[in-house]
Amino acid sequence: MFTRSLIPDREPARSPGRESARSRTMRAARQALRVLAAELGTPAGPGTPLFGNVHSRWLRRLPYIVACAFTVILLPSTRTVLSDYGMSGGLAVWLIGGLAIAQTVPLLLAVTRPLQAWWVIFAADILCAMALTGADRIAGRTWPWPPPVVIGYLVLMLALSLRERRRTLIAVWLTTGVVGLLFAPVAPDRSHSTGVLLFVLTGVLLLMGAILRERGAVQRKLLEQETISEAERARRTLLEERARIARELHDVVAHHMSVITVQADSAPYRISGIPKEAQEEFGAIAATARESLAEMRRLLGVLRSEEAERHHGPEKTPQPGIGQLPKLVEGTVRAGVPVELALPEELPALEPAVDLSAYRIVQEALANVVRHAPGARTRVSVTATADRSRLTVLVVNSAPPAPSAPLETGGTGHGLIGMRERVRLVDGSLDTGPLPDGGFRVAARLPLSALPLSAKDSATA
Repeated sequence: MFTRSLIPDREPARSPGRESARSRTMRAARQALRVLAAELGTPAGPGTPLFGNVHSRWLRRLPYIVACAFTVILLPSTRTVLSDYGMSGGLAVWLIGGLAIAQTVPLLLAVTRPLQAWWVIFAADILCAMALTGADRIAGRTWPWPPPVVIGYLVLMLALSLRERRRTLIAVWLTTGVVGLLFAPVAPDRSHSTGVLLFVLTGVLLLMGAILRERGAVQRKLLEQETISEAERARRTLLEERARIARELHDVVAHHMSVITVQADSAPYRISGIPKEAQEEFGAIAATARESLAEMRRLLGVLRSEEAERHHGPEKTPQPGIGQLPKLVEGTVRAGVPVELALPEELPALEPAVDLSAYRIVQEALANVVRHAPGARTRVSVTATADRSRLTVLVVNSAPPAPSAPLETGGTGHGLIGMRERVRLVDGSLDTGPLPDGGFRVAARLPLSALPLSAKDSATA
């Protein structure tokens, strides 16, 4: 006696290879759909008009003119063609009007947002194709895309190709072809399919528009490169001119300063019987000439090449500061100007820029006294505020003695301009002007720590 088991037999195990291949296919399909949705849902940029960056006013208005012209032409023609298909039902009139508006009016939106306009028009085209499947006079006519729909869609493709990315254009093209293939099995009898036609024409127009857009982008890059080349040529010309000025300055000034130095050094040996005071004066002249040559070499280094600091780092030669003011005053006294110097007992720690600016301001002020008020009694004082936040540099000279006359009757004013520029760079203040007794006053207030340019710009913004 045989008994039948009540436990059902197990199903045969599925092939692991077949299941993994199917899962890989599904995963690839899902990934492709996600990429397609991302490309179709992400516009390339903001809603700026097509040709909005061109200089010609007519070219900027051309997209609006074309969009308005096709909208005015296609709206009544689309309505007429859809009516000729013989759509039946009480709502046919309203449906035809709504579809005609949705298929044509968004062309105006395509001027600024072509991808959003594509969503509206393509959705309306799909609804129109589905509505036409039950039309009475569909036989012998084109389906799923009537002629006005094809024309409007191609105009939209032109706007889309001039704005969107290449991957977005490929996604639009493939979506158009896939929808046309999906409509093929449900095509009405004796209708002429236009799915392949629209797919081919869309690809051609998208390719042409993409080529035109990329050609315009290349031309803009070439124009930018030409502009950069012009700026580089202007900069190179400027550097060559500065190098020429540096050579001439070196040939003219350096030669004479070198002659002065040699003559001052060799005078005690060439001329016999020179008093000791005269020998010291010649030594001072030679020392001053050497300092001037050193200053000129630093200036020539700046004039000859701005790239030197970029490639080899900043200048390694130490710059003068208020610690060298006694030596500067001593040289001015030897030039015949009685100068009194007052420095704090303990020099405060200064930023290099502030230290150099203080020295240059005193140097220029004393040079102006030597040129314009020779023999005038002058007082130089450097003081720090109680809270150690500001440094005050004051140079005051009285009126020159009556018999003396200025070495220069006029000036260019570059000295005062240079002082103001140095003070401005360290976020200080400068006060200059004549005094009632005929003298002159230069007062500069400098911060003990220079304010960085970025901080200064943000503070004044």
